[in-house]
Amino acid sequence: MSWLNPKYRHSLHKTGNLTTVSNVSEFFLLGLSDDPEPQPLLCVLFLSMYLVTVLGNLLIIQAVTSDPHLHTPMYFFLSNLSLADIGFISSTVPKMIVNIQTHSRVISCEGCLTQMSIFILCGGIDCTLLTAMAYDRFVAICHPLHYTAIMNAHLCGFLVLVSFLVSLLESQVHNLIVLQLTCFKDVEISNFFCDPSLLLDLACSDTVTNNIVMYFVGTIFGFLPLSGIFFSYYKILSSILRIPSTGGKYKAFSTCGSHLAVVCLFYGTGLGVYLISAISQSPRKDVTASVVYTVVTPMLNPFIYSLRNRDIKRAMWKLLSKIISS
Repeated sequence: MSWLNPKYRHSLHKTGNLTTVSNVSEFFLLGLSDDPEPQPLLCVLFLSMYLVTVLGNLLIIQAVTSDPHLHTPMYFFLSNLSLADIGFISSTVPKMIVNIQTHSRVISCEGCLTQMSIFILCGGIDCTLLTAMAYDRFVAICHPLHYTAIMNAHLCGFLVLVSFLVSLLESQVHNLIVLQLTCFKDVEISNFFCDPSLLLDLACSDTVTNNIVMYFVGTIFGFLPLSGIFFSYYKILSSILRIPSTGGKYKAFSTCGSHLAVVCLFYGTGLGVYLISAISQSPRKDVTASVVYTVVTPMLNPFIYSLRNRDIKRAMWKLLSKIISS
């Protein structure tokens, strides 16, 4: 595509009353605010949130790796989820911080496509891993005697590999849709990262087919994992209700608490972003919703698992004690 060639700059031409931009080599991310006054505060805030997210998730990965008691399928999936969360937030926030520091909002077309690829890839991995973790809980509660045989190392590795490949396919489909665009009405993206739906909104050509394909792909890749989670928890709930004692019911359901909280947070904020962008006409509301989904959600995941899970808390304290004493 000509707009990906770095030798091209913006070329403006009039078509009726519409000004179009062809041969685009870069876009401008409008970010969170046009006001220069809060920029230093925003920089410190998002840098702090980014560091908390990365360090929290790295701590979970290290705790799972270092403690033999956590070498189970559930914690194997959790460590991969933490890795995906690091990639998810790293695809957007560092670029935003650099833009604030350099007082620049420019992102190249290659950078835009790369950011979209990593963002969708890591988001897809999050989505599919949450489904794998729901299946793990389903097997643990509904088929406890066969748990070790079913959730073996080969199956766990296969599920993580499938999660990566499916998410990679989704990200490349979105990229191919964007690559079909030949010109744009504007080069200003009303967010702090490249979103494929926003790029389609900027396109001057008819994007009805592309929009249908993009939303169809998004629905398929979002609906199928969510259906798997609902089915797993339907079976889990049915199994728990058959347990005669209240203590037994609580103990069985408590093993799902952290995962269920993360699922609600991830899909709840994702659905919120979709609804706000569909209903609201205010770009600033869309940006605020995007911050919650892309920054706050991956930051809270380590806290949810560490605060609600005794095994993780114990492993983290052991790890921190080892680090402090060394």
